[in-house]
This record gives sequence, C-alpha cells and structure tokens, in this order.
Amino acid sequence: MISTRKHRRWANFTGSGIVIGLISYALFAQYVLGLEACPLCIFQRVAFIAAGVFFLIAGIHNPAGLGSRVYGLFAFAASAVGMGIAGRHVYIQNLPEDQVPPNCGAGLDYMLDVFGPFEAVRMVLASAGECADINWQFLGISMPGWALVWFIILGILAVMANGKQLTN
Repeated sequence: MISTRKHRRWANFTGSGIVIGLISYALFAQYVLGLEACPLCIFQRVAFIAAGVFFLIAGIHNPAGLGSRVYGLFAFAASAVGMGIAGRHVYIQNLPEDQVPPNCGAGLDYMLDVFGPFEAVRMVLASAGECADINWQFLGISMPGWALVWFIILGILAVMANGKQLTN
C-alpha cells in the first residue's frame, strides 16, 4: 500500500524502471531479433517513454499534494494515449485479411518530413496495414497486446502512486 512519500517515490521509480525494461526489450527485439517496428509500434514507444519520463521526474521530485497529482495525471495521460494506440494496433491485427486497411505506404520518417506530425499520425492511424502482421507472440499474445497490458498497468500505477494526499 502506498501510504508515505517514500513509498510514492519508489512506486514512481518502479514505473520508470518498468518503462526502461520495456523499451530495452523493444530495442532488443528490433536490433537483435530483427523485428522491424511499424509506425504504430513507434508511437507506442513514444507513449511509453513519455510515461516513463513523468514517473522518473515524479520519483526524483517526490512532491506532496497537488504536485504529485499533476505528475500522476501526466503519467496516466501518456499511458491512456498508449492504450488507445495499442488498442488500435490489436484491433488491426485481429481484422480479417480482406478488411485490413491499406499499407502505410511511405516510411514514418518521410511522412513526418513531408506532412508534419499531426497529419502523419492521422495517416498512420487511418491506414497502418503493415501493422497487421503478427511476427512475435508470447503466451499467445502479440507484442501490441502486451503493450496494451503494460499501458493499463502503468496507468493504474500512476493513479495509485500519485492520486491521494499523503501526510509524510
């Protein structure tokens, strides 16, 4: 139970440690196992990193009162955005083959350069056909499925660690 600021600090450091582990494995999967990250995977990594940064800052700063709730809100918001992206990715992976949207086409770097960040995000979320491929599973769950599970865990941790007023 998170009942003191010391516990809050360690809960926030735990959140950042989880993110470091998840991003480390994602990079291992990409560079050692040879699994290329699709655009939705990249967006999920960004959401994980954002949540991890907020957890890390909250752990270092360890504020009382409103400050902790603000950090918790930001970490939860990053996790919620990640939940949405991972949920979309899982949805695309579970569509019948004839209903999968067309491929993303150009690479993410090109889309960001040519169309800007907001249009590139809209294009990826609207299409992302290459994101339908399932090339990794653990216990029958794809990598985006596990990302969704971890985003939910991180969102709960953000609220539990930072959501209530502590006395010391």
